[in-house]
Amino acid sequence: MAKTDFTSNIICLESVAFYALIEEVVERIKSNNTVQVEKWIGEGEAMKLLTITSKTTLQKYRDEGRIRFSQPSRKVILYDRDSILEFIEQHAKNTFQ
Repeated sequence: MAKTDFTSNIICLESVAFYALIEEVVERIKSNNTVQVEKWIGEGEAMKLLTITSKTTLQKYRDEGRIRFSQPSRKVILYDRDSILEFIEQHAKNTFQ
């Protein structure tokens, strides 16, 4: 069995340099993990946001003009995420204070 050499290297940084390094690492992580939110979403995601399970309810909201949608082709209907969030916000109830 081979022996592993565990030599350690110590790196010393002044606190200013250390915090600058940490800030740079955090910024790189943020820039690499940016998730872009789509404006137009499909039926499943729209239903999930609205917490509904019925396609009929989704169609009712669409037909009544409660949420915006786009129909780029006959069988494709996309929903405006912002209008769904606005619809939810309009139905929010304030708590008693």
